Amino acid sequence: MKCYECSKNGKTSDTVAICIVCGRGVCKQHLVREDSPVLEGEYSIKLKCGMGVECKYEDVQHIKKILCIPCHEALKENY
Repeated sequence: MKCYECSKNGKTSDTVAICIVCGRGVCKQHLVREDSPVLEGEYSIKLKCGMGVECKYEDVQHIKKILCIPCHEALKENY
């Protein structure tokens, strides 16, 4: 998969992560990885904590999340 932001600029860079908000593939140059504010509601995916046990929503609140730069900027406006 190629980076969405790079492809808009006519470049081709391999994706190293997926934005947790919009789902775009991003390269190292176009991602932000940091603690982000707690989002209300649940993610549409269910995480497995191990041994087949499903994680609770509270279990994923304090992990660093990867966002593309446009989504990160939009979230910062609303912190």
